Amino acid sequence: MKTPVLCFESFKLFFEPFKWRSFCSCVLLILPLMSVPGCTIYQSIGKSVGSYLHPVSGHDFVHIDNDSWDRKHAVLYFYRTDSQWAADEIEAPSVYVDDSHYFNIRNDSFTWLVVSPGERQIAMRRPLLGLEGLNSFSLSLIADATLKVEPGQIYYLRYNELTEPTQSNPELDPEHPLAQGDLQLVTRDYAMQSQEIVSTRFLNSDLLAPNHAAASIVESNEDADYERRMALLEEEREAELERLEREGQYQSASWYWPFGGDPTVPLETDQKIEQLEQEYAMLEQERERRAAAESDGWWIF
Repeated sequence: MKTPVLCFESFKLFFEPFKWRSFCSCVLLILPLMSVPGCTIYQSIGKSVGSYLHPVSGHDFVHIDNDSWDRKHAVLYFYRTDSQWAADEIEAPSVYVDDSHYFNIRNDSFTWLVVSPGERQIAMRRPLLGLEGLNSFSLSLIADATLKVEPGQIYYLRYNELTEPTQSNPELDPEHPLAQGDLQLVTRDYAMQSQEIVSTRFLNSDLLAPNHAAASIVESNEDADYERRMALLEEEREAELERLEREGQYQSASWYWPFGGDPTVPLETDQKIEQLEQEYAMLEQERERRAAAESDGWWIF
């Protein structure tokens, strides 16, 4: 009879005094902060069931059809090789892209995501009773890396907490986070020729273990890119205002006006912000156009 991982290995991982105190502290923080704006809570409650309780039962591995994704974008394959540890797991690790949760990866499984080109932030967190962290605090952060994604490319991300791949990815710097550790970027040849990904089964979504994978997340990536670029420009704007004030190109506010002064020259960052907003507005218009084209001809009444 199998012994669930949580009984021993996860006990060592989570229930040692420091980890347990950290978990309790996290719970105490999370409960009152659930409704506080700006507070990021990482959790996969109701989605984190592991293979010991719910083995993967999807179809054998197969690549998605070429017609299923646009070559302007890219495909990320995630797969987890078979191991006794993973088979005995009660809770499976969560996978995040651009700080959004998409699935919990169970033993001997694979799934995929169509993503937008650019720098995609990929993270994995191990949950405890579905809770994983709060803001910068994580109970167990397995991986946290930035992957530069190119249009039309396919990437294979291998997860195994016991063994590393026998071949490194020559396109990655050896110091890159995805060239070491439990989650690694491997080549297509390695994933296919080693038969690792071929032996996995599709991580289907069901009531016991729902997920949001096997889908395009391009629009979410584009939104994340916009927010990230806007935040950087806001920081750049503050620095530019401070520089202009030091250079005497800033008019202080009158004593009766409580909202501060203004620069005496146009801000370069304001032009960049305006351009970014225009680009995003055009992107939203294109989305609306595509949605209208896809619904054209449909009438349900």
